[in-house]
Order: sequence, then structure tokens, then C-alpha cells
Amino acid sequence: MKTDQETIDNASLAMTRRAMLCRTATGMGAVALASIDRPASAQQIPSLVTLPQKAKRIIWLTMAGGPSHLETFDPKPVLGQMHGKPMPESFTKGQQIAQLQGQKLICYGPQHTFTAFGKNKTEICSLFPQIGSVIDDICIIRSMTTDAINHDPAHMFMNTGFQIAGRPSMGAWVTYGLGSAAKDLPGFVVLTSLGQGGQNQPIAARQWSNGFLPSKYQGVQLRSKGDAVLYLANPPGVSRNSQDTDIQAINALNRQYDAVVDDPEIATRIAQYELAFRMQASVPELMDISSEKPETLELYGCRPGDGSFASNCLTARKLAEKGVRFIQLYHKDWDHHGDIKEGIRLKALEIDRACMALITDLKQRGMLDDTLIVWAGEFGRTPMSQGGTGRDHHNKAMSIWLAGAGVRGGQVYGASDDLGYAATENLTTVHDLHATMLNRLGVNHETFTFKFQGLDARLSGVEPSKVIKDILT
Repeated sequence: MKTDQETIDNASLAMTRRAMLCRTATGMGAVALASIDRPASAQQIPSLVTLPQKAKRIIWLTMAGGPSHLETFDPKPVLGQMHGKPMPESFTKGQQIAQLQGQKLICYGPQHTFTAFGKNKTEICSLFPQIGSVIDDICIIRSMTTDAINHDPAHMFMNTGFQIAGRPSMGAWVTYGLGSAAKDLPGFVVLTSLGQGGQNQPIAARQWSNGFLPSKYQGVQLRSKGDAVLYLANPPGVSRNSQDTDIQAINALNRQYDAVVDDPEIATRIAQYELAFRMQASVPELMDISSEKPETLELYGCRPGDGSFASNCLTARKLAEKGVRFIQLYHKDWDHHGDIKEGIRLKALEIDRACMALITDLKQRGMLDDTLIVWAGEFGRTPMSQGGTGRDHHNKAMSIWLAGAGVRGGQVYGASDDLGYAATENLTTVHDLHATMLNRLGVNHETFTFKFQGLDARLSGVEPSKVIKDILT
């Protein structure tokens, strides 16, 4: 015979708080369920997209390490004239200058020449002639700023709008809000590549984390060499049919348990089991670029299996065709504290043709109109010398560029001062960039929120931020 206390304990276990709310169709349960944030579904997308939707997807090209705007997209002839002279104290007094704090600050002129390209004679570094050939499709922002000055928090800020971990990345926000049209692939995919300089700084998976959003929205990294996903292939003796049977049985048990406890993470686990099974068939074909036409491989300047940034750009186009909502490419080795002249030369060889090819390829396929491409690092570099041949981290001025999805091509927006130290015209923040990105997707950044710790959290942050309307058609 059970005691009264045992009966009470068993009843408590059977009737958890979530189960009670699920089983209460009206009254308190219905009211409580109405207030719980749920992942966006295909039925919810029309209500979220309240603006003209110019972009169906985003391809974000991350130049990891902090590319120098002074050797890429922001010409500074005055800085060249000041080369070797003391940096005017009026620029730097009381400012945060990373590792150069307390040192004698010497101006360091641009290490490469700049050339005018396109209808509007836009000046960019002469090492990037291929990007120059499509400059009329590109809008350069020369007044971007960021809050962070060290790599990891700067990446975190660029990806999430916050310097500390725990917040959702922009790709997670986008796939949570809009879902994905990719049936057999994740909605948010990450690819990485390493340059010739050998600065293999780690890129932590928290940079594409789902944060406090359901875990099904985190980014999935596909490896550029070898198996795209570890353990994707079946071990010897396991057939696809037998694996399918196992997955169906496991998910049937998970669904029974989810019906009792209503845990979003169980629903995620079910979906991810099924997605992983479909990926076993879709990913190998996707990552094999050998089936592309020879002229396409020549356009990008890549070879099958080389793991290069160029190959990743081509893969990004294929992912976009498959309906992946957010594609993020990391290309490492931009942290030029020394020998920046040679370092930038190597970087240009690695990315120049591939960036042009991605824009050209999408345009030829009629996809550039609804694809937003963003090229950005995590911060810029100082106009002062570090160690005589390099530049330190800098957050008061950096250059980025955008293309596609109704972005005005052939335009330069904003400016930094004569030495490239600080943005002085149309100052732009990371939050502004996030707001603009969401705008292209048809989403109002101010109303796209998720309840977290009692507050309405949003990608564009709580501080005032704006859509950069002047760069849009």
C-alpha cells in the first residue's frame, strides 16, 4: 500500500508546471501560454515581415583579425605625408589605444597606392582590382565604428551586438525570425578558411551561438577540407535504412516525453536528428565543387578540395541556392601588428578575385537582387605605427562594404578624418548595421524582440540605432 505522501509525490511528478499549462485549454493555462515566446514558424513569417523584403538571405564575409582600412578601402594621402612624424596629440589624448597606450605615437602612411574604379571613380587599394571591377555594385562605408578593441569581444560585438557571450548571433536571430527554405540543410551555416600568413587565431563556436534562443537556431560549421561534418558518414555495417529506423524510434520516444514536459529543447533534438539524417545525403554533394563548370571554377580561382576562401565563396553561392538563410564565412590572418605591407598583399591575393566572383556569379544567376552581401572585420587598425611595420587594433574608424538587396552600388558613405583615426561624417555603429540588415529582410529591428530576463531583447540593442537609409534604394 502507498502512503499518502507517496501518492502526493507521484502526482507532483506527473503534473509538472509545463504539463499543467499544456493540459489546461482555457483559463490560466491559455493566458500563460499566450505570453510565452515561441520560435517563428512559416505561418508567423508574414506578420514579422512588415517592410518590403529586399533580401531573402545574407552572406556575411568576416575578415577575422581586423583588416586595415588604410590599406584597403579608405585612402589617406595626408597620412602618407605625415609618415614618420609624431601623431598629433589632439587626435589621441585620453583615448583608448590598446597596446600603444603610453608609447610614442608615430604616423604610419598607407603602404600601398590607391586607384580609382567605376563610374564614380571610387578609390580603393590598388591590390584589389577585381573588387574594383565590380565597385559599381558595392557601397563602401568608411565611417563604421565598434565598441570593442580586442579580438574575441570585438567578434562577439559584431556578431551579437554585445561584447560578452550568451547573446544570440545575428544568424541565429535571422533564422529564428524568418525560418529557412533549406529542407536538407541548416538555416545558418558557417565556413572558415586560413590565409598564407599562418596566424591561425581560433574562432570560437560561441560566435555563431543561439544564445538564449532555442538551440535549433545556432550556426552549424561545415569544414572546408575533408568531411564537411564529423561523423556524418555511417560506420561500417550500418545502412541508411537501419539508421532511419533507429531515428524514427528515438524520435517517437522523444515526442512522447515532449508531450508530457513540453520542453523546446526536446523538440530541437527531434528536429536535429531528422536534419542530420537528411544532411548525410545533401552535404557531400553540396561541398563537392568539382561538378561546377570549368568557367565557374576559373571565375572564383579555386580548385576542388583546396579549403580556400574562394572555394567557400563558391559553396556560399550553392548554399544560397539551396535556401540557407544566413551564410557566414570567416577568413583568418588579418591581424597585422607587423609587416602589414606584405600581409595585406597576401590577403588581397586570397580574397580579391573570390569577392568579385561571388558578386558576379550571383548577379548572373539573378540572385544578387535578393541576396545581401556584407564584408567586414571586427575592427580597424591605427594610423600609428606598431613595431615600425604594423598597426594596432582600432575601434574608432573602420571600413566595410555591402552589395545586393537594394544597396546603392558605386557609393561611398561616411568618412574618417584626414589621418583615418576617427569617423567624422555619418558615423555608423554595429547596431546601425544590424538594423539595416534586418530592414533588407523586411523586418523592423525595433519590434523584432525576444523576452529574456524580463526584458525585450533585440539584435540591434537597447541603445538608439538606425537603418542606414542613405545607402539603400
